[in-house]
Amino acid sequence: MVFDFLKGEFIDVISWLDDTRDTMVWRFDRRGQAIKYGAKLTVREGQAAVFIHEGQLADVFGPGLYMLETNNMPILTTLQHWDHGFQSPFKSEVYFVNTTRFNDQKWGTKNPIMARDPEFGPVRLRAFGTYSLRVTDPGKFITEIVGTDGEFTADEISFQIRNVIVQQASQVLAKSGIPVLDMAANVADLGKIIANAIAPQVGEYGLSIPEFYIENISLPEEVEKALDKRTSMGVVGDLNRYMQFNAAEGMGQPGSAMGAAMGAGMGAGMGMGMAQNMGPWGAAQGTATPPPPPPPPSAPAAKLWHLAVDGSTSGPFGAAEIAKAIAEGRLTRATMVWTPGQDGWKMAAETELAGLLDQVPPPPPKP
Repeated sequence: MVFDFLKGEFIDVISWLDDTRDTMVWRFDRRGQAIKYGAKLTVREGQAAVFIHEGQLADVFGPGLYMLETNNMPILTTLQHWDHGFQSPFKSEVYFVNTTRFNDQKWGTKNPIMARDPEFGPVRLRAFGTYSLRVTDPGKFITEIVGTDGEFTADEISFQIRNVIVQQASQVLAKSGIPVLDMAANVADLGKIIANAIAPQVGEYGLSIPEFYIENISLPEEVEKALDKRTSMGVVGDLNRYMQFNAAEGMGQPGSAMGAAMGAGMGAGMGMGMAQNMGPWGAAQGTATPPPPPPPPSAPAAKLWHLAVDGSTSGPFGAAEIAKAIAEGRLTRATMVWTPGQDGWKMAAETELAGLLDQVPPPPPKP
C-alpha cells in the first residue's frame, strides 16, 4: 500500500503545450525532478525533449509518444546503474526545445561600415534586414547556450546572433567591390554570401539560419542629399535649355511681367529677322553665324570585373588583370563574375569573357 501511494505521487505524463511565439526552451517542472519508471513522454511535432541527468546530457527524444523504460533509455540506464527494474523513481531534468522556425528576427549595423567605392571613394554604409532562426541540434543548444535556464526565449539569443551577422556583413560589404549605386541590384547575392559565412559559427550553437534577407543598404543622410542634387541636375540636363523652357512657360501666363517682356523681345526679334530677309536693302542687315560642329564621340569606358571565389569577392579588375587571371588559372569558365550593368552574378562562360577563355590553350600533352 505504501509503495502504491508513492507511485501515485509522481507524474505519469510529461508533455508541453506552447502558448507563446518566442519560447525556445521550457523546463518541465516537477518537485524534486522525480519521474517514475513507465511514465509517458509526449513530444509533439516541432519539439524535442532533452534529458539532463546529474548535470550531464543523457538523451534527446524527437516527436512521438514514449514509455520511459529500459529499452528506449539506454544512456539513462548506464548513468543511473539501476538494478531494481526501474521500480523506483529517477531524478532527471527534462527540457522541451521548440524546433520550429522563429521568423522576422531583426538585424542591423549600429555603426557605419567603411568601404571603398570605385566611383565615390571612401563611403560609410549602413545595412539592415531580417532572418529566421531554428534549433537543429537540441542537445548542443542546451549545453552551449541555455544551461539551466528554465524558460529561454528567442530574444535571449538574438543579440548574440546579431553580433555574428553584423561582423560577417561588414566584411562582405567592405570586400565586395560593388559600387554603392549597384548594391540594391545585388542584395540577394550578397545575402547568400553572408548567410554562408555565418552558418559555421551559428552551427556551433546548435542553430541554423534557414532564411536571411538584406532589406536595405543606405548611405549617410548628407551623402544621400548630395546624390539627390546630382540626380536633379541629371534630370534637368542642359541648363540653358532648362532656362529657355521656364521662360517659354512664363510667356504663356497672361498678364505676367515675364510674358510682357518676352512678348516685346519676340517682337524685336521678328523685326530683326524681317530686316535680314530684305537683303542689302534692309535697315539692319546682319551676318548669320553658322552653328558650332558637334563634339567628337567619346571612347567607351573599359569594363571592370569582380570575381567571387569561395564566398568572397575581389576586384575590380581591368582587361590586363583579367587576362593575367585567366593565364594563371584563377579565372575559369565556372568562376562567378560581375560587372556594372550586369544583372547579378554569372559564370564567366555566360559573359563576354567567354571569348578570352576560349583562347586559353589546353594543357600540354603528356610525354
